[in-house]
Amino acid sequence: MTTTNNLLTRPLFTAALVKRMVIGAGIALTIIAFFVISAGKGNPAWGDYWRVKPLLLTPFMGAIVGLCYDITEPLRRLNGWAGRLFVILSILGYAIGLWMGTVLGLAGTMWN
Repeated sequence: MTTTNNLLTRPLFTAALVKRMVIGAGIALTIIAFFVISAGKGNPAWGDYWRVKPLLLTPFMGAIVGLCYDITEPLRRLNGWAGRLFVILSILGYAIGLWMGTVLGLAGTMWN
């Protein structure tokens, strides 16, 4: 007797994963660049290179949230109300992750 495994096998790195991570990082970079550029020179107490931290950390967090969005794809494909619920939760999760990345990036400078 043979045993079959019904698990869904999917490659780890797909074109959709890269696309979702790049889109997540691009949206985060656009938002944090708006805040950093609008700050002007900033407070002298922040140091000369205060812009580096938010411009690196926030897009990184956006890419991580894009990865989480890709991982939850099977849940969003469910039929009925459950699939729609997971779409809404995924968008809400991206917004929360973007907010957390912005707070972490701006901590110690614009966010006190």
